[in-house]
Amino acid sequence: MSASNELEVWVVDNDQSVRWVLEKALRQAHMRTRSFERGEHLLDAIENEKPDVLITDVRMPGLDGLALLERLSRTCPDLPVIVVTAHTDLENAVAAYQGGAFEYLPKPFDVDEVIELVRKAARQVGHVPGNDTTSDTARMPSLIGQAPAMQEVFRSIGRLARSSMTVLITGESGTGKELVARALHQHSPRAEKSFVALNTSAIASELLESELFGHERGAFTGADARRIGRFEQADGGTLFLDEIGDMSPALQTRLLRVLAESEFYRVGGQTSVKVDVRVIAATNQDLPRAVEEGRFREDLYHRLNVMRINTPPLRQRRQDIPLLLRHYMNDAARELDIPVKTLNSEAMEILQSYEWPGNVRQLVNVTRRMNVIAPGGVISAMDIPEDLGGLAGKGAQQEWTQSLAYWAEQELGSEEQSPLIEAALPEFEKTLIRIALDQAKGHRQQAAKLLGWGRNTLARKIRSLNLE
Repeated sequence: MSASNELEVWVVDNDQSVRWVLEKALRQAHMRTRSFERGEHLLDAIENEKPDVLITDVRMPGLDGLALLERLSRTCPDLPVIVVTAHTDLENAVAAYQGGAFEYLPKPFDVDEVIELVRKAARQVGHVPGNDTTSDTARMPSLIGQAPAMQEVFRSIGRLARSSMTVLITGESGTGKELVARALHQHSPRAEKSFVALNTSAIASELLESELFGHERGAFTGADARRIGRFEQADGGTLFLDEIGDMSPALQTRLLRVLAESEFYRVGGQTSVKVDVRVIAATNQDLPRAVEEGRFREDLYHRLNVMRINTPPLRQRRQDIPLLLRHYMNDAARELDIPVKTLNSEAMEILQSYEWPGNVRQLVNVTRRMNVIAPGGVISAMDIPEDLGGLAGKGAQQEWTQSLAYWAEQELGSEEQSPLIEAALPEFEKTLIRIALDQAKGHRQQAAKLLGWGRNTLARKIRSLNLE
């Protein structure tokens, strides 16, 4: 910290407006500032003096923010760095944390939050930056989003990138809990080892014990050979247990013992098996309530809930829907080996306002469905199923109204114009009367009822329109 006891904060960003906003906010918070347009300029300056905290953008001309982090991790390992960027994705978040960033913030950021983070960064003691493992991080292209709720998920994954902590992922069905688990694994020290996933609710309770822990030959009828369970398969890596809230009390007890002691017995076995497994669990249930109601062990809940990540439902991140639709439309086109189709603005608006009770999983299936049923290269409201708020199934109605609109345009463009109602109404009424009579097999009383008229009105219309 500077001799005047004021924090000195340096800002690196090629956007002059961002530099101006940060400089003004920092000075109002009684901090000294210095700004740089390029990372190279900061490296030159830092040879002679050093700030208390650095704020840097990611994407800049020349030396970008992540490369700058790598350089600073060697030359100034105790300098806390806050990364801000408009290009918000999982890869950037993880790379920033692995590169030693103190915090990662998406633009647009809250200025007060930045000020608080700067103070928090300056107060930190014994900050140890990460190593330079920013290369070759596995991509998770399906885990995408720019909404604040998804940015919090990305930040959580980034913070856990160097750990093997047990994590509990919560969220509604279809929100991508397994994708988060895979991202946690692929950005962890266990990335080179196995990722083993098991949906505990998809397996009968009497078989789940053998599935998890394996069994010895002869342990039960049909066990004619030793079987390695999921825990052993995941040794050294990660075991993802989905729908953990549905596990039976007996298995909850066994799982608790494995988490506490890192060893277990195969079904029918006499020798304990030691494993080194990171457990990531997921549930769409309210586990605290399940604990209160006695359906889930409280000690197991606390053992699993070391770190928690909540995956937001799609209706809480509507701004991500166009991004997700474009991504999965491309995926579906590759899967079906057809040209990529696009959605027009009306179709996009319909899908963005839909509630998506099945979340991202439902959206993925919808993109496949639309790629199959839409006849052209551009998907319109007519191609979106009615249950999603679209007009599919209302084609005949849409077609005749479009035809009527075309006729009206032509009529108004002709040299001999007549009032549209006078020209159109007789033909409209003739058509409806013919259809109603045909439907009623000529019975005028019934036809009038179908038309919403009285019998005398129908008789008068038939005479005036020469339909006798």
